[in-house]
Amino acid sequence: MKIQIINGPNLNLLGKREPEVYGSKGFGEFFTELQKRFPTVELSYYQSNIEGELINKLHEVGFNFDAVILNAGAYTHTSIALHDAIGAIKTKVIEVHISNVYAREEFRHTSLITSKCVGLITGFGLEGYAMAIQYANSSALKN
Repeated sequence: MKIQIINGPNLNLLGKREPEVYGSKGFGEFFTELQKRFPTVELSYYQSNIEGELINKLHEVGFNFDAVILNAGAYTHTSIALHDAIGAIKTKVIEVHISNVYAREEFRHTSLITSKCVGLITGFGLEGYAMAIQYANSSALKN
């Protein structure tokens, strides 16, 4: 099982940015924990603040990985291009958000990418990524 995790804008600042919302752990440290928790899963990680680079990564892995876990950050609410890129690839995409977007500002309540994803996990902190890995690694996504 090969899973690509893709994080969008400002998620490189996890552990420093608004710890009351996003926690105090950086994603690099958490990614190492994920690798230990899921030793039979080949996990890859990519982060960019640039929309086009996120699209390029989806195109790169979207035909040869078993799943993509995508936290598109603010692009979730603005990017028709990411919506189209997810729809153009074969690999299933699971949308993840660290905070509960529905408990935040009104503009965060609309996702332009959810309709192209197999599911949405929001509000469980970094643990949402582990939940997505568990789902992707289950027989449910292999159908």
